[in-house]
Amino acid sequence: MVRGKTQMKRIENATSRQVTFSKRRNGLLKKAFELSVLCDAEVALIVFSPRGKLCEYSSSSMQKIIDRYQRLARDVQTNNKAMEQNIQLLKYEYANMEKKIEILEVSKRRLMGEDLGACSIDELQQIERQLEQSLSNIRAKKTQLFKEHIEKLKEKERILKAENEILCEKAQQPTIQDREIVPYSQSNPHTDVETELFIGRPERGTDRSEN
Repeated sequence: MVRGKTQMKRIENATSRQVTFSKRRNGLLKKAFELSVLCDAEVALIVFSPRGKLCEYSSSSMQKIIDRYQRLARDVQTNNKAMEQNIQLLKYEYANMEKKIEILEVSKRRLMGEDLGACSIDELQQIERQLEQSLSNIRAKKTQLFKEHIEKLKEKERILKAENEILCEKAQQPTIQDREIVPYSQSNPHTDVETELFIGRPERGTDRSEN
């Protein structure tokens, strides 16, 4: 016989309800025992019957397990409370940041000359002063950059001048080859001496006839 699926609702018949409670309670106690033995877990089970009768099971001391549970529950509650406070703080900071961003966006648009219709005279004067101050800061920064650029150009000019002077000095100095050349002079008496070199046997017949 196939057993039908039990509907999850209160059993109206008192006798059937009591029988079902007894069976399910015994099965629950058995599962708690198996869990504590097989998994080496601390298990505490407390069940009250419909008539108020207490039924309990614990793998060790029931009071010890309850105290441990209460400590952990307090810690969890404290952590949850601290987390909730942090969340509220983050929400508050986020809302403030949104307001600041909105104010900055409005100020930016006004400085760009937009959305000026709702501005009063005092607000327009304040915007004008801000623009003048910004323009003054920009000009000062621009002047500083120009000065720094001019100083760099002057420094490059000094370096180039120094290198040019060194090159000029090197070009004016005579080389070693130029110093060893002796200039030719026609007044030197030794330069007019001419020599003639004849190689070969003397002509004897010619010498005899001449004698």
